[in-house]
Amino acid sequence: MKRRSFLGLIGLGGVAAVVPGMVLARPELNLTRSPDIEPLELSAAEWRERLTQQQYAVLREEETERAGSSPLDKEYGEGEYHCAGCDLLLFTSAMKYDSGTGWPSFFEHVEGHLLTKTDYFLVFPRTEYHCARCGGHQGHVFEDGPQPTGLRWCNNGVALKFVAA
Repeated sequence: MKRRSFLGLIGLGGVAAVVPGMVLARPELNLTRSPDIEPLELSAAEWRERLTQQQYAVLREEETERAGSSPLDKEYGEGEYHCAGCDLLLFTSAMKYDSGTGWPSFFEHVEGHLLTKTDYFLVFPRTEYHCARCGGHQGHVFEDGPQPTGLRWCNNGVALKFVAA
């Protein structure tokens, strides 16, 4: 066996050993919509009228904004974070922390205002979350956040609207 092939096999073995840990590390959340939230369904044309091009790409097509591009990442004033698509309250400033990732991050969310699904875009599964009213893609949740939850709700800033207190 050639040295290059041997090293390739060793590298593949290392990746294979890490992947199960990454898969098992994703949070399995069983979130349900609050009974007082009526789902909002609009046509693609109506969403395009309501949202900017970048908001549409993130909220409706599940894209991700570039890290560090949102001013909301460094917003630490008192207030609330609402869905940019339908204005539903998702987070408060008391739930926010600096994760160092370049995206606004929260350790908790407003109960009943977010729903999750499994995302396989990067091959291994991740837990993606959406607004419970309009279904707008917000971001992904990870298990590397601070206590008391240990979760990091990593949000696209363009998918949020900050409402100062």
